Amino acid sequence: MTLATPKRFTLEEYHRLTELGFFHEDDRVELIRGEIVQMAAKGTAHATCCRNLVRELSPLVMGLADPQCQDPITLPSGSEPEPDFALARLRPDHYRFGHPTPPDLLLVIEVADSSLEYDRNVKGQLYAEAKVSHFWIFNLLDHCLEAYSEPYQNSNGSYCCTAKRIFFPHQSIAVPNLADVLLDLATIFPG
Repeated sequence: MTLATPKRFTLEEYHRLTELGFFHEDDRVELIRGEIVQMAAKGTAHATCCRNLVRELSPLVMGLADPQCQDPITLPSGSEPEPDFALARLRPDHYRFGHPTPPDLLLVIEVADSSLEYDRNVKGQLYAEAKVSHFWIFNLLDHCLEAYSEPYQNSNGSYCCTAKRIFFPHQSIAVPNLADVLLDLATIFPG
């Protein structure tokens, strides 16, 4: 008996499905290791945190980085996640001809409540495998920021980060790869 296997999509097939209108504009999907994954619905706290990032972090990095909110990034694992927020290197074409790739990414940010374990274990490993140098999770359950850096592959072949630091809403954090840019976390965490 042959077991059914899920269809894995290439980035080109995924883009073609998008061009053909296969996905409705309100569909919240992303490509993770060739599988089309439905993203979790955003609650009020999640949406507020994302808005706060746009309002507070974007002006701090203008002219230094290209901020993007819930836009795709392309990873070599056949993945095109849509992190809640990301900072990419400035480019003259403003990524008109392709989404940012790992060498372009200064920082990737996920906002997590119900998606916390998925963001830590699936997306965190995905970003580490792609050698994204800095990955943050705004952990809304524990009301802290988890800052990951220094990705590596361990002896069993899994990818993770050697450095993890925890920051709390009363603290500020230096924005990686951008000299002298500090983010006051009290302005980001909801309520």
